[in-house]
Amino acid sequence: MSTDGRPDGRPGGERLLRDMLDASHLISLEQLPDMVAGHAAPAGLADVRIYVVDLQQQVLRLLTGRGADAGRGSGDEPEELRVEGTLAGRAYRTVETVTGHPEDDGAHHLWVPILDGTERIGVMRVTTAPDDAEAAATAKFLADLVALMIVSKGPSSDSLARLVRTRDMTVSAEMQWRLLPPMTFANDAMVIGAALEPAYKLGGDTFDYGLAGDTVHLAVFDAMGHDTSAGITANLAVAAHRNSRLQGAGLVESGRAIEEVLIEEDDSGRFVTAVLAELDTRTGSLSWISHGHPPPVVIRGGRWVATLECEPGHPLGTDLGVEPSVCREQLEPGDRLLLYTDGIVEARDPNKEEFGLVRFVDFIIRRNADGLPVPETLRRLVHSILQHHEGRLDDDATVLLLEWRGSTGIRRAEPGAG
Repeated sequence: MSTDGRPDGRPGGERLLRDMLDASHLISLEQLPDMVAGHAAPAGLADVRIYVVDLQQQVLRLLTGRGADAGRGSGDEPEELRVEGTLAGRAYRTVETVTGHPEDDGAHHLWVPILDGTERIGVMRVTTAPDDAEAAATAKFLADLVALMIVSKGPSSDSLARLVRTRDMTVSAEMQWRLLPPMTFANDAMVIGAALEPAYKLGGDTFDYGLAGDTVHLAVFDAMGHDTSAGITANLAVAAHRNSRLQGAGLVESGRAIEEVLIEEDDSGRFVTAVLAELDTRTGSLSWISHGHPPPVVIRGGRWVATLECEPGHPLGTDLGVEPSVCREQLEPGDRLLLYTDGIVEARDPNKEEFGLVRFVDFIIRRNADGLPVPETLRRLVHSILQHHEGRLDDDATVLLLEWRGSTGIRRAEPGAG
């Protein structure tokens, strides 16, 4: 990528990105589309369009910059594009740039994934000359910068929150989504992905994770009930878990801290089941405790090799005095660890047949064999569960998936995972 200019007189990629970065400090998200288009056009990137994915990863919606009307296209701008069956969707699913077919409208379009690390935000469409390799390379860097801007501007933008929703959200779900960590994270040692349904009516399910040095902390919670009170209980559990682990508490101590907060702050009698875990990313040593929750599963080499049973403690908030055992397992590079709530396996079809643990684990194994990255595997899992239940779940369903690559990472490259 050239620095300040190209032989044809147009600004080079580095100058484009530098100028955009300078301009980004004093704009809102609503101003982003016009700002990007204005800076990109002189560099040979015409007609830039930014699409962001909805919460359920079913459609890509146009970021127009028109506030509350964002997503409502004008002229020939499509309001939204399906993730399945479109060029934009292919770029999103595969995390690779896709070239549009010239016969579509006579123009040469590039569909470029918009990624924040490994978190898939959406796709960007640009129009370039067919033989302009430098413009194509610049488009990739532009998409990366757009991702950073969306992440930095998004929390203050109601327009973006409206845009990524396809229906109204309950108060409980509002609380849950605001507290969650990113749905995807990766470094050279691991990949973490998560999924939750029903996205717009979340009750008591939630998850959490955090990295401190070489240790990654994982947790999945399932609070009693499916209403706003259940959401409050789940949020209390997550906040207490974060607070205790940041003070250096171990697994058992964190469980006690969660229980103390629930008993003190929530007099409704609600309780929470949970799995709390820690993984040493240098060695693959996994430690975990259970408080009345379904046991984690380990997938290795395309096989279900372990169900991590561990002597459980009582559900948090019941104060029954049953301490959990701390159990340990040695992971191997490439292992996938599944933490989940019962809503994943207990989703029933109209004939009352459960989705089931065997079908759940087999789905993960098959998608891994297909070479799909963790985020795309979970997107397809959720859609499969919804299809099994005819689009509606009676209970919350949450899955947290960690792939440990080993202390120096697995040599096999995984698209979209770092």
